[in-house]
Amino acid sequence: MKKLELDKTRDFPDHGMNRHFLVEDSPFFKIINFNLAAGHTFPVHSHDMDGQLSILVLEGSGEFLGADNATIPARAGDILISDIREPHGVRATEKMRILVTIAPPI
Repeated sequence: MKKLELDKTRDFPDHGMNRHFLVEDSPFFKIINFNLAAGHTFPVHSHDMDGQLSILVLEGSGEFLGADNATIPARAGDILISDIREPHGVRATEKMRILVTIAPPI
């Protein structure tokens, strides 16, 4: 077992995004914590592979982003589940912390 202390990664840039790798790559999944400044966008992208991902909003609010300019409101406690091939991204309207799980890891 391994305990992770997310409070230790609660730092926000003046602009842009901070990324913290919380779990070493394993054959099964990866967990990454991203902290976005208010107004920052984690651009819509996709990966040419099979698998799934989740994006959990830990703190703050904004929007989940998708193909064709799709937006879904996102606030603390919301989680997006997506195939990894499906376009996905995030826009922060206020300081926002997200936890991304990717399986299998990329």
